[in-house]
Amino acid sequence: MTQYAIVTDLNRCVGCMACMVSCKVINDVPIGNYWNKILRIGPYKRADYQKTNDVDMYYLCVQCQHCENPKCVDVCPTGASMKMEDGTVQIDKSKCIGCQFCAMACPYGVRYLNEEERVVEKCTLCEQLTAQGGLPQCVSQCGGRARFFGDLDAGIETFEAPRNAYQADRENADFSYDQLFTGNRITVAELAEPYDESEVHHLPNANNNPNFVYILRGREWKGAE
Repeated sequence: MTQYAIVTDLNRCVGCMACMVSCKVINDVPIGNYWNKILRIGPYKRADYQKTNDVDMYYLCVQCQHCENPKCVDVCPTGASMKMEDGTVQIDKSKCIGCQFCAMACPYGVRYLNEEERVVEKCTLCEQLTAQGGLPQCVSQCGGRARFFGDLDAGIETFEAPRNAYQADRENADFSYDQLFTGNRITVAELAEPYDESEVHHLPNANNNPNFVYILRGREWKGAE
């Protein structure tokens, strides 16, 4: 089995929104719609709050979670929404009738109706890139290298992000910047600070088993709210 997903190290996310912008550009997402959104969580009081600056905050990216048991697939009357062999949830636009049952069934509100085409759209995990060995655009363009792409069945420590381009350029005179998309990778195990299981989170589970993973250290997880 394969289950493609994204791991986000929330301690590394700087809220630059490069993932949102690059996603809209490469996927031609209409104005006013987004395939992924960055939410600011907080500021909120720490558990040991005593003075006004005893607060925390972080940024949380929300998009299609490519769930194990996607409710959007269950309610689709035409079979347009499908769970693929690589674990992603995709939409066959030729079958979509724009009824929006899937959008209503999604617990995360990450589907929308393309008013011009009259079909529902959402994150595809950039299948046009990953099918050729590349990374999703939101991963390759992440300013903080907080996002990693991979197969959950191989373990989140194997998920990959681009390695620092300038460092690679110094180390390898033959380095090509095209390798940012098809090679020159760094893994969660290599780049991320240590974390334990209590610091690994998912968005709320509405019996759909969301697959995207969020790592958050030293701060209170608010994603369940």
